[in-house]
Amino acid sequence: MERNIRNNREGGAARPSAAASMGVQIKDVIYLCLGNWKWFALSLLITLGAAVYYIKSTPAVYTRTLSMLLKTGNKQSVSEEMMNELGMGQTPVNITNEILALKSSQLLLEIVKRLHLDVDYAHDGSFHKLVAYGTDLPVTVSFHDLGDKETAALKLTLNADSTVAVRDMKRNGNRVEGALTMKLGSTAQTPLGKLTVAPSPYYKQGETDELEVGRIPASSVAGGMGGRLSVSLRDKNSTIIDIAYKDLSIARAEDVLNMLVAVYNENWVKDRNQRMVSTNEFIRERLGVIEQELSGVEQDISDYKAEHLMPNVEQMGSMAVAQMNSAEQQSHELSNQIYAIRYVRDYLTNGQHDNQLLPSNSGINSANIAGQINEYNSIMLQRNNHLANSSSQNPLVIDLTQHLNTLRVSIVQSLDNEQAMLQAKQRSVQANRSQAVAKIASNPGQAKYLLSVERQQKVKESLYLYLLQKREENELSQTFTAYNSQLLEAPHGSMAPTEPVSRNILAIAFMLGLAVPGGLLFLREWMTTTVRGRKDLEQMRTPFVGEIPLDDSDKKTRRKGAGSSPRVLVMEENRNAMNEAFRVVRTNLEFILGFDSSHKVVMTTSMHPGSGKTFTTANLSAALAIKGKRVLMIDLDLRKGSLSRYLEGKHRGVSNYLSGQEPDYHTLIRPLGQVDMLPCGTLPPNPTELLFAPRFEELMRRARAEYDYVFIDCPPAEIVADAAIISRYVDLTLFIVRAHKMERVFLPEIDRWYEEKRYKNLSVLLNGTESFGRYGYHKYGYRYGYQYGGYGTGNKK
Repeated sequence: MERNIRNNREGGAARPSAAASMGVQIKDVIYLCLGNWKWFALSLLITLGAAVYYIKSTPAVYTRTLSMLLKTGNKQSVSEEMMNELGMGQTPVNITNEILALKSSQLLLEIVKRLHLDVDYAHDGSFHKLVAYGTDLPVTVSFHDLGDKETAALKLTLNADSTVAVRDMKRNGNRVEGALTMKLGSTAQTPLGKLTVAPSPYYKQGETDELEVGRIPASSVAGGMGGRLSVSLRDKNSTIIDIAYKDLSIARAEDVLNMLVAVYNENWVKDRNQRMVSTNEFIRERLGVIEQELSGVEQDISDYKAEHLMPNVEQMGSMAVAQMNSAEQQSHELSNQIYAIRYVRDYLTNGQHDNQLLPSNSGINSANIAGQINEYNSIMLQRNNHLANSSSQNPLVIDLTQHLNTLRVSIVQSLDNEQAMLQAKQRSVQANRSQAVAKIASNPGQAKYLLSVERQQKVKESLYLYLLQKREENELSQTFTAYNSQLLEAPHGSMAPTEPVSRNILAIAFMLGLAVPGGLLFLREWMTTTVRGRKDLEQMRTPFVGEIPLDDSDKKTRRKGAGSSPRVLVMEENRNAMNEAFRVVRTNLEFILGFDSSHKVVMTTSMHPGSGKTFTTANLSAALAIKGKRVLMIDLDLRKGSLSRYLEGKHRGVSNYLSGQEPDYHTLIRPLGQVDMLPCGTLPPNPTELLFAPRFEELMRRARAEYDYVFIDCPPAEIVADAAIISRYVDLTLFIVRAHKMERVFLPEIDRWYEEKRYKNLSVLLNGTESFGRYGYHKYGYRYGYQYGGYGTGNKK
């Protein structure tokens, strides 16, 4: 302490190092929190209580995950390649499209209908409703007369005699009057329409239960399922997808995932077979026409030979015939191609098959045309699917129709181009054939006619056989119902709920419970502009003599709103925090003034009224008197006379002496415990002028000679001139800084007065510090009572 005061007198203590500063800051934070532990406890109680209530009142949500492998068709085995040659291969799969298909509303709606998820069941719980599903559901309810968009709610009481009481019915949110009791498994007429309550597979005879039943539109349930369903690709280089579903019931989540895979596979097979059915229909129609034509050609050949007794012409012109046969074979193939092109073109342009698929195996050997037909059929399938679920005014349907029209024109143009090319080839083949025919000109006309008819027979026969083969291939394709997916992992998941996560919620509540009061405390400290404690004075160059804690009784009085009466708290043999604080200040003052010297005059002042300078003057005087010093207190606050309030009643005092009303000031001195006091007396109208009177100088000279210490209670500095006038006669000026009252911006002003030596031996005393706080490091009961051997705050030795 002596070293600190000496450093302050020589120009201020050195600034602490960064490490020390950081240690103090951490200590300050700890003491700030400890000093307001009740707020932290209350905040934690509220936040943790709210978190526990939220966890208890929020239904637990469980997650189940299913893994499935999609077969894209990009890499094929030998058997799959053989199937492709027969026209039974699978169309390549687009992973993104399949993921979107798994989340489509139409598929989810089908799941809702099959699992009857539009009817919800619940039991009463302590904090929330408990879902009844699967083994927990004893009965099922069917609503027969409600519309697709209508809602309903009711309560069921299942009795031991297999009867069911129905009550508290609501329809579309409106309560309807009526209650009834019906036999389990029967159908009854209710305000909600016909209602059937049937036992579930898990019903036990004689069981009793209470159920709340709610009916929601299937489309709304499907929409809600979409938000709880997630489909993701496990890895960008794989075709394994993970399907996760969240639900309040584990069994229901597993059922939804299993049904999702089942419906998806059914739709896949249905779409795949639809193409085969369309192709079979086309082949069937063509086989009927060709069969009639082939039958007529064969009949013509038979009739012609019977009528003209046609000889065998195979031996005639063998070489010419061989040449002609080669040309005819080529011509046959080209005719088949042209025929197929004409038929497909007619099928496409006659307007009767605008909404039907084109035959995919038509016999056209153009890869470009085959690709266009496949693209046309794929878009036609999409259009028909969307049209089945909406109307022709759907923008997507209109867009797909326009695209089909564009493809139709493109296919027709490609067919025309292919036909022109084939016809050119056929003309070349016909020219070769004509040369061969010219070589056998000697053959009779009957043979020529017969060959022509036989050629037609061969063309139609080859086309007939070709279509028969394609029909068998398509029939086999329909029976080959391999799915494009493979289940890798059945629905699985943890038995612990995924929502709410109790650990995270409690952790957040705990952090919030600490952060809210901590943030408010730091915000309060940050916004505080007054002196908060010792730390605010550490960088001052003005000597610091000590700090006085806030009197606990004074705090209680201020909280009650009552005024505090002045009193002297320093007493002999008292070791409470207040007494020890004044003893420390007394020792520091003696060090500054000199331990061996006496006859010292000390002036107390402050920046503002209410800083506690009068309280400090009275108790510091008592501390010196306890030590055996003769002490005189003079109340020179001639405007308020605060120190004089320590005496009961009104007394004449220093103002009467200075004004000449009293000849001797000794007659005006009053005892206050072991201290003498010269009260203020009558409040004068000219206090400043009285301080310039010769009597004041004589008073100070005589009082200094008669007493060891003279304490002068002065008005606030710089507000009036009294303090500056009195400071000429004092040995030390004790400036009182009241914590939480004086603004910190005035501290540099005090340092400036110290440097300018405006007040003699200016020293600072901190008054009114709290027991705990960011800028007060010690609990005074520990700091003084324990350090100096006391037995606890407020206890006497």
